[in-house]
Amino acid sequence: MSTTNLKSKQIILASASPRRQELLKDLDIDFKVICKHVEEIYPLHLKKEQITNYLAKLKAVPFKEDLKKNDVLITSDTIVWFNNKALGKPKSKEEAYQMLQSLMGTTHKVITSICVTTKEKQIVMYDTTKVSFKVLKQEELQYYINNYNPLDKAGGYGIQDWIGKIGIEKIEGSYFNVMGFPTHMVYKALLEI
Repeated sequence: MSTTNLKSKQIILASASPRRQELLKDLDIDFKVICKHVEEIYPLHLKKEQITNYLAKLKAVPFKEDLKKNDVLITSDTIVWFNNKALGKPKSKEEAYQMLQSLMGTTHKVITSICVTTKEKQIVMYDTTKVSFKVLKQEELQYYINNYNPLDKAGGYGIQDWIGKIGIEKIEGSYFNVMGFPTHMVYKALLEI
């Protein structure tokens, strides 16, 4: 089965992330990008994939009334799970530095949930990847923060960026999941819907 079955559908990606857009394009899927603002607030008792599942579904809510019969909406959310708490996107360079500093010499989990919604149905899936960082020098962290954009990435880093190339020693699981879009799962969810 291939993406030809999706030709009659209007695929909508609700994400401003250039990485997600590029990865969906790489699957040879025609889509359009429509973003609607959502306050990404979740109940504090949620843990790990419960958080990303909740937020991925929440991001679909503003579209519910507008979806047409052939529309297929993709929403997603990614967190870094470390020391029993979620690290989202840092709000400042200082917070990015603190996040990265805390991840040095340790292993954390990156969790991404994908939510695929039509007028009749909704599927939610998640993927988890373990990422091990080596210890980087303070100057290396500062160089990354000053020369790349850590503020739009969960945990303050992008695996595809300079810091990923020099600092990540090992990953267990999907590389694309760490980029915030587990393509194998997106493909599976689209075929199932």
